[in-house]
Amino acid sequence: MIALKSGAEIEKMRRANGIVAEVLTKMREWVTPGVTTAELDEKAEALIRERHAIPSFKGYPPGSAHPFPASICASVNDELVHGIPGPRALEEGDIISIDVGTILEGYHGDAAVTLPVGEVGQEAKDLMAVTEGALEAGIDAARAGGRSGDISSSIQRYVEQRGYQVVREYTGHGIGRKMHEDPQVPNHGQPGQGVVLRKGMTIALEPMVLISSPRVRVLDDHWTVASRNGRLTAHFERTIAITEGEADVLSQW
Repeated sequence: MIALKSGAEIEKMRRANGIVAEVLTKMREWVTPGVTTAELDEKAEALIRERHAIPSFKGYPPGSAHPFPASICASVNDELVHGIPGPRALEEGDIISIDVGTILEGYHGDAAVTLPVGEVGQEAKDLMAVTEGALEAGIDAARAGGRSGDISSSIQRYVEQRGYQVVREYTGHGIGRKMHEDPQVPNHGQPGQGVVLRKGMTIALEPMVLISSPRVRVLDDHWTVASRNGRLTAHFERTIAITEGEADVLSQW
């Protein structure tokens, strides 16, 4: 069931996403050679709690045999999403996807960026640029009266026209009082298909892009998703609200 949000609810979500955006902005300073992903997690959680919000990833999902143990997802190089922070120190030339979620006044915020660690190679630069461009293409396609497949196909077309691949197993999603709500919005699909987009829908769009092959694997920690071919991956995400015109991007920075 898709929950349409009122203007007041969307403003609460904007505030939750504002904290996410603040954390991700600070990550551009914090992500440096030598820092550990655990240190990034500690800094993020401290800032989230200073803003009187709750890290929405920590302990998710409730009751799980393997709840997520940290406040951010930190996925390095071939790790696509859901990387668990730990003692790993970042090295010059790495890239890292940082995914942040918050709960404020009962509503969720969710966004992600992939950042370079110092100077990175051209392959990494191109991959990050394509993934961020795919997110913008998806946002541009998110209009009331259209369908979720319009978003999905726009992301897929943008990525594949540039010689890259989108993941099949993981999707964007509705968001609001819960971190994951209906509808699911894959990064591949056909225009004119899927659910009708209506004013008040709130969706976290998140292109996840790989080189050469879309195949992924889940590591032994039960969370980290990595490319099967060991090549670089990238992930960008923003939360949007559907309006009568252009999508309202709630996670702005």
